[in-house]
Amino acid sequence: MDTPQLDEASQPLADAWQHCLLQAGPAATALLRQVAQDAPPALAQRFYDVLLQDARARRFLSHEQVKDRLQPAMQRWLNQLLCTDAEGVAMAVAAQRVIGDVHARVGIPVDLVTRGARVLKHELFVRVRGLASDADTAFAAIDCLSATMDIAMEGMTLAYTHARERSSRADAAYRLFSLVQNVSTERERQRALLLDWENTLLYTLAGHTCDGEGASLATSEFGLWFTHKGVPSFGESSETQQVSRLVARIDACLVRAKSDDTAQRLAVLPPIREDLATIRSLMTLLFERIGELDAGSDALTNLLNRRFLPTVLRREIELATRNQTPFSLLLLDLDHFKAINDGHGHDAGDRALQHVAALLGQLTRGSDYLFRYGGEEFVVVLVAASESQAMVIAESLRRQIAQSPVSLANGQQLDLSASIGVAAHDGHPDYERLMARADAAMYAAKRGGRNRVVLADATLPDAPGRRALQR
Repeated sequence: MDTPQLDEASQPLADAWQHCLLQAGPAATALLRQVAQDAPPALAQRFYDVLLQDARARRFLSHEQVKDRLQPAMQRWLNQLLCTDAEGVAMAVAAQRVIGDVHARVGIPVDLVTRGARVLKHELFVRVRGLASDADTAFAAIDCLSATMDIAMEGMTLAYTHARERSSRADAAYRLFSLVQNVSTERERQRALLLDWENTLLYTLAGHTCDGEGASLATSEFGLWFTHKGVPSFGESSETQQVSRLVARIDACLVRAKSDDTAQRLAVLPPIREDLATIRSLMTLLFERIGELDAGSDALTNLLNRRFLPTVLRREIELATRNQTPFSLLLLDLDHFKAINDGHGHDAGDRALQHVAALLGQLTRGSDYLFRYGGEEFVVVLVAASESQAMVIAESLRRQIAQSPVSLANGQQLDLSASIGVAAHDGHPDYERLMARADAAMYAAKRGGRNRVVLADATLPDAPGRRALQR
């Protein structure tokens, strides 16, 4: 494997690591390699036992896939730490940067990692002293081990800090980006959805039905939009928090309204209508604060571009974990797109992309997210959608694209089709794994003949070109 080129921040770490190995001498480094022969499995188990004592760690370590992958990954990390020689230092430092990036992406608190490292240091020092033939060799090995572990942690922290800074900048930009191309239109749309929900409620409580089926405001079209798009668009504020509390209070009243007594049902209506009026006032205020920015939209299709995809997926994973609700992701690739460009010109390709983007907008909910991921690929984030629901939506999209040819400038009708990969969030905290699963499913759809939908599962190979996430 080629030696990686280190950046200006990483090169000093590699130099320091090489200096530690040189200063320790062959006897001490041989002792560390001896420790590596049997220590890593037990130490990896010890590391995660310590972390699981903290409730915050359970979010990251409770998923079976995480457990299955992290235990061997920790053993590999310990072997690398104990056995790296001067020639392998650059590779080792680059690996620490990758680990730090993954920690940042998943959101693992830094103090948990440093706590585990502190415990590992102690355990390793005990093993070194037990195996050393003399005190001088033991001291040199412990000194080298302590320094190299500090260097490794420094490399992780450096990458973690840079990644979190990038995420913070993207999140800040996302809060400024309105997520809608016309604020006034979206304001009227949400106002109408809220009014429709209120009218339906009046009909229900007046005695035409009494089970309240589908009456929850939180799961209504307005409620889903507000939770998944409104809050991140407006930003966390006292107003958005108040709207969330009012929605919860209204839904609590609806539970009490499930009665055969019409008068009892109607008794909950005045406080609900009062809360709805307050929500409308707050929404007017929130919309007034939004500026119409287009820094996050794709100029050709007017969909979101990939800039904000990590922000959206991180938030959806957080909501899914906190509320125990599903969400799913579709990765859609327009079939034979190169042939369209080559055979009909790039204007035809642009028309095809705009046509598909319009269909996606028509066939998804306002609470869902639509991205032009790049080239002829689109990403659809289906909020509050289970695996089975996502498959139904994906098949509907595939069928509608196949049945809706695009009109070219010369009047010709051009047939289109799409290959779609579907992946439901399975509890894993890393959004890159969700993307990788959807990518593998989409590749399987193309390999299987195109114009089809494939659901991600563990048997699918990684899509070509996607970087394997080893840690």
